Amino acid sequence: MIDASCERLVPICDVPKMVPHRPHISTVVRWWTRGVKNQKLETLLLGGRRYTSAEALQRFFERSTAASDGQPIPARSQRERDVAVKAALRELDRLGV
Repeated sequence: MIDASCERLVPICDVPKMVPHRPHISTVVRWWTRGVKNQKLETLLLGGRRYTSAEALQRFFERSTAASDGQPIPARSQRERDVAVKAALRELDRLGV
């Protein structure tokens, strides 16, 4: 999960400029919608625009590479787990559970 308070947000349309082989924007959209080897690029929707982060790209590349190589998927860091737990708790509060 992207932590907007400490990760460098990047508009999805700028992602091809950040990747060495400059993939087409449709490839980047596929990374976030369908994923690669069951790994999806993390994104946020802010003000009607879709964003990811440099850190999310790094996590996506590491996990999709590991999955392609048949290696175990790298575990989430403690900070990533904490962010996910906080998001889940907020969602439960929103639902009144």
